[in-house]
Amino acid sequence: MKVIARILLACVLLLAASFALAQEEDAEGCKDSPLITRMPGSAIHGCDNKEFEQAEMPTGKDADGNPVNKTFEGEYHSWDYGNRDGVSEIQVFRNFETALKQGGFSIVYEQSPGIITAHKGDTWYMLDNRGSFYYQTIVTVKEMKQEVTADASSISDELNKSGHIALYGIHFEPGKAAILPDSETVLSEIAKMMQQDPSVKLSVEGHTDNVGSAASNQALSEKRAQAVVAWLTGHGVDASRLQAKGWGQSKPVADNSTDDGKAKNRRVELVKIS
Repeated sequence: MKVIARILLACVLLLAASFALAQEEDAEGCKDSPLITRMPGSAIHGCDNKEFEQAEMPTGKDADGNPVNKTFEGEYHSWDYGNRDGVSEIQVFRNFETALKQGGFSIVYEQSPGIITAHKGDTWYMLDNRGSFYYQTIVTVKEMKQEVTADASSISDELNKSGHIALYGIHFEPGKAAILPDSETVLSEIAKMMQQDPSVKLSVEGHTDNVGSAASNQALSEKRAQAVVAWLTGHGVDASRLQAKGWGQSKPVADNSTDDGKAKNRRVELVKIS
């Protein structure tokens, strides 16, 4: 009997050891979001956490039933989860669908059993479900903290290298040509650069996104370029060294179908006049 007991105990210990080995560990440094739990028995294969990033999520459908995507920017987190054996795709989908609703999220898009997009305030969530594994993305929308500024030296270097530079630190009131106060840092550096090199002549060129009519955007871009020239001449730059030009929406540098693309297209460029 003692021999049998020992054999049984050895078998139990062997099974326990095998079960422990079968429990897949999470990828190093990865933890669940405090907003929503994982599917029981799943493991994190990978994760990504960024202070500021963008993610595209479907938020509705067009007239043909195709998903309409929107880009969100802010604090970003994503996970890649592998599920336990035997879990179905619809099982994962229904679990997260119910959990999100119970957690106070509003579901804005569903494509059963694959995709869910939901939000709670400024926090946006997307499930990309594949059954045996799923991806989870969470973006809390917020403004990017500006950490890099264009100084006189870097503006001069770029103008000498390529003959032009796009500046995104000059901001205007929406739909108007009134320069916002937070633009003065960049404008002061432009004035400083021109004072340091009296030979430089510039074309200040305004660009817009495609919101509104082409005619109104053309007029707006011209007025904004003129406003920048007026600021610089009012701060010591000779007017003979500057000219203003507007291009409206005619020279996009990014896709106007996304918020990020529109932001890149709304810009002031300085072009060196030889």
